[in-house]
Amino acid sequence: MAPSTRVRKAELAAAAASMAWEAGSQRRAQDYYRLALRAAHAGNDTFFGANALAAMARQMLYLDRPGDALELVHLAQHGIRRQATPRVCAMLATREAWAYAAMGRISAFRRTTEEAADHLADAGRDEPYWISYFGEAELNGVTGGRLLDLARHEPRQYAGQAADSIQQALAVRGPEAGRSYTLDIIGLAECHFLTGDLTSAVTRTRQAVQAASKSRSRRVREQLAKLYPHTVGLTAKPVAEARTMIRNLLSEGAPS
Repeated sequence: MAPSTRVRKAELAAAAASMAWEAGSQRRAQDYYRLALRAAHAGNDTFFGANALAAMARQMLYLDRPGDALELVHLAQHGIRRQATPRVCAMLATREAWAYAAMGRISAFRRTTEEAADHLADAGRDEPYWISYFGEAELNGVTGGRLLDLARHEPRQYAGQAADSIQQALAVRGPEAGRSYTLDIIGLAECHFLTGDLTSAVTRTRQAVQAASKSRSRRVREQLAKLYPHTVGLTAKPVAEARTMIRNLLSEGAPS
């Protein structure tokens, strides 16, 4: 059955929200997400409504508001509790785990990450079309990113785990994954800096800069900027060259 006019409006609003976010307009993105949520409810599409709430939660996480994010995820989970599909449940559990990691609730983070993996293992064909992107690569990439967040405070405990998860994601998705691939490469480079593996860190940094040079994503450049301080104060020539590559790219505008 073709989507209703209201559901199409919800999808367009969600796409506009993502574009506004990429452009750095957080307030406008929030307005579009709310429009997407209202349109989904008006069209009786509770699944896409949950998707809109999950997107709003992700934005809250990027804005360092994990408590708000967790509340939005719980609203989404409650709204589809009687008809949830495994892949949608996996995505929502991953967002829940993300919030717990940001709040320092490590046991809850581990538990909900395992729940996400269990849900994903049960996923079949009877799923909303818009959730098809969420597979093993996405789960591992997001999990690796959260472990990297933790590794910035406790590198010995989490940096190796983060690298393992991100590498699992990269084993599945290549450059064609665009922004997700580039963010994974940047994250993996940071993992290597945190573990002191400078050879691998430089290799991944070069790959990250090359991939980022083809991206218009504001988030990609923000993450690359966070990688830069890891190169400062290190005098080895390969690290200095990697530092220059990052600086030169960040001084340029996004590709047209």
